[in-house]
Amino acid sequence: MNDRLYSVDEVAERLGLHVRTVRNYVRDGRLRAVRIGKQYRITHEDLEAFTGRPVPSSLRETVARNRHSEVSSIVEIDAVDPVTVDRVTTLLMTAAAHGRPGEQRLRIETVHDKERARMKIIVLGGLADTARLLDSIEGVLTL
Repeated sequence: MNDRLYSVDEVAERLGLHVRTVRNYVRDGRLRAVRIGKQYRITHEDLEAFTGRPVPSSLRETVARNRHSEVSSIVEIDAVDPVTVDRVTTLLMTAAAHGRPGEQRLRIETVHDKERARMKIIVLGGLADTARLLDSIEGVLTL
């Protein structure tokens, strides 16, 4: 087994990518990495898996166990008053900030168009977490 660890800079140079792109891949979970201090380190095997080279059989089981899914949701709410916008936004930001241990962090963006009385919510996260969040939004809107 090759114990070689690459820095984000080395991976970026090796793949011909910008350093920020590699960091985003790591943060999004597309490229596995270990955080050591303030820096990420990528193993040789994880780099090979990311680039599509054959993964040794001992790592195939590990990759399958670490597989995750993510959902992207866009919710549009019409005829929404500013008080409801504030309630929904507070609920969303609280949910995003206080995730359960071991859960994938939710990413949430909200936009309120006052002229049209319309709110748009964009949610990125795990399947179960997003479903619970959408159910909470429905609960607030039906009050």
